Amino acid sequence: MRKLASIQRIWKMDPIEGADRIELANVLGWQCVVNKGQFQPMDLAVYFEIDSFLPVRPEFEFMRASSYRKTDIMGEGFRLRTMKFRGQISQGLLLPINQFAELPVDIELGADVTEILGIRKWEIEEKVTTGGTVIGTLPIDVPHTDETRVQAEPDLIGDFANMEYYITTKMDGSSHSVSIDEDGFHVTGHNYEYKDDGKSAFYDLVKRDNIKDKVRKYFEENGLKLITLQGELCAPGIQQNRLKLTRPEWYVFTIRINGKRVGLRKMQEICDSLGLMMVPVEEVGMDLPSKYPTVEALLERADGEYPKGGKKEGIVIRPTEPVFNERIGAALSMKVVSNKYLLKNEGC
Repeated sequence: MRKLASIQRIWKMDPIEGADRIELANVLGWQCVVNKGQFQPMDLAVYFEIDSFLPVRPEFEFMRASSYRKTDIMGEGFRLRTMKFRGQISQGLLLPINQFAELPVDIELGADVTEILGIRKWEIEEKVTTGGTVIGTLPIDVPHTDETRVQAEPDLIGDFANMEYYITTKMDGSSHSVSIDEDGFHVTGHNYEYKDDGKSAFYDLVKRDNIKDKVRKYFEENGLKLITLQGELCAPGIQQNRLKLTRPEWYVFTIRINGKRVGLRKMQEICDSLGLMMVPVEEVGMDLPSKYPTVEALLERADGEYPKGGKKEGIVIRPTEPVFNERIGAALSMKVVSNKYLLKNEGC
């Protein structure tokens, strides 16, 4: 589970030129605009990541004018997004621990307080754009697609030392997957499995490109027990169509066979054999930290545009062969979302 709210140490405070009431607090690989004098370097605080959805409670009421949301799926609360104050970006929210009575004063650094404080991840209403009729939660072999942001775990950079890595373009759409197991063929979104009843945009694409038959043939010819292909559905009407597509397209970014993620070259081989598109591979190299040693270097690398001119969301970095990472408790992988993209599409 992603730590949407956790106890973190503020390792540096920086002034903001021309600002009398606010300053910058640096935590993990993020920077947050806070009230001047509210924190000192080395203080512990509650850090809420961007994309968090905060419940309605007095501690968050100061955000009502800028962040209040109410939707059918999420209910009401406050959505955290990248903001800009006096020319400085603010990526998340920092509040003193003593504002929350349910948190002990001696709580430890790194403690996950997401559930204690009722924090949820903001979810785009996929049912409006690409879903259909929900028939259940995700099948067991379809994990949630939520890569760790490098700013949340800067030490992940060092975990790529002395290994081959690859960088792909982060496509700006809606996560959708297909899988086959003993119970049959499944079509899923980010959170749910959908019924084939003519109401799912992704099912329409699956039929258009004959994906079910292609995947089933591969499944049977190779004697598999499980196969899952996860990808990003991009289309007119989804995420403002920043790729400027004229019809829906699906870009595969993960393939799992018999419960295990395959490496880059095997994924390319399978996609080629099935006639499916992969997310674009931008770079393959060795020893990532020797080339991109800092969060700032990776943020610069993440900037760019899609081929038809829309602002690129960012990049995803993985080893070319899957490696389990104890830091995140999963296969090593991280995303770097462009600050320019965030400010243009999510900020103020």
